[in-house]
Amino acid sequence: MNASSPRSPNRRLMLSRGAALAGASSVGLLLPQIVRAQSNKIKVGFMLPYTGTFAQLGVAIENGVRMAIAEKGGKLGGREIEWYKVDDESEPSKGVENASKLVQRDKVDVLIGTVHSGVQMGIQRVARDSGVLSIIPNAGVHAATRALCAPNVFRTSFTNGQPTQALGKPMMDKGLKRTVWISWKYAAGDESLEGFKEGYLKAGGTIIKELSLPFPNVEFQALLTEIASLKPDAVACFFAGAGAAKFMRDYAAAGLKERIPLYGSGFLTEGVIEAAGPAAEGVFSTLHYADSLDTARNKQFRSAYASQFKMQPDVYAVQGYDSGQLLLQGMTSVKGDMSNKAALYKALETTVIDSPRGKWTMSKAHNPVQDIYLRVVEKGDNKVLGVAAKALADSGAGCKL
Repeated sequence: MNASSPRSPNRRLMLSRGAALAGASSVGLLLPQIVRAQSNKIKVGFMLPYTGTFAQLGVAIENGVRMAIAEKGGKLGGREIEWYKVDDESEPSKGVENASKLVQRDKVDVLIGTVHSGVQMGIQRVARDSGVLSIIPNAGVHAATRALCAPNVFRTSFTNGQPTQALGKPMMDKGLKRTVWISWKYAAGDESLEGFKEGYLKAGGTIIKELSLPFPNVEFQALLTEIASLKPDAVACFFAGAGAAKFMRDYAAAGLKERIPLYGSGFLTEGVIEAAGPAAEGVFSTLHYADSLDTARNKQFRSAYASQFKMQPDVYAVQGYDSGQLLLQGMTSVKGDMSNKAALYKALETTVIDSPRGKWTMSKAHNPVQDIYLRVVEKGDNKVLGVAAKALADSGAGCKL
């Protein structure tokens, strides 16, 4: 995927890279509620990864947001947009500092970010303290729409537990009653296991062993040997990116692929099928999107995105696109008046998003209630087999709005 994002000449883009405000990253920081006078333009800030491992994801999200808004005339509630950007560097220790650049220095009206769950926790803190409207286009950390939820924070992607929660019924329908779980030992892995337990145990399955290794370790051999000795009906997992591709290759090389079916969160195969090669064939996964969704809405989106950006869209582009759609609908409902927060938040809470992934609604905790699809890799593509879980909602446990 190209790491640069096309820009129209009539769009003003202000790249925010200056020094952070003094003490912005200190522990115990309490940002003042930002009060802004109504101006002619809406200030929208992107806090996304533009360098490093997740750079392509940041570009895809921004592309999706801009595309959705451009399709409706390029304005929000009739007002022009002024764009700002900060590279979050996928660095959790800079989360508060970088979010503060957009909120306090640039005084954005809307903050869109981010990918990395650790960085999101910094954004969450700034958003809760400042009251700025915040839209999460990817990071699945549970706390953002659970214990640390906020009236001004909305997510358009998923919680880490949603995709794996949907694995339970399809696996039990195939008689896979005894499963080994394996993942990295970090927040996303732990929360994916939480979701898997909820769905699989409820469906009647038994997890005979939970295996893990430190993130981002990819030395899988000892654990694969243990899996072989346990002889489960199936293996379920959470891995993503290059580590996922290596896991699938190692799984096949260990002789497990033909004997023990492999299931995982959709990020196991998302964007890495080519890197995994033949080892990815036949791997099952669950996710809220698949490139091959056979709907007119998805086909139209994919064609328009490819035409505009000269690359194929992925799940991250869809989540960015839906972030743009959500913002558009909210701003239209209040005719661009962001000071009318009660009406704006109500509109964001009650809207129906007509997404390439399928229509979805917002939960009370501000997380998508959405269909999760069962997919299998077939001839280098995530082929959709059906809906694994209809209108699946995260629990929102601990959220008080």
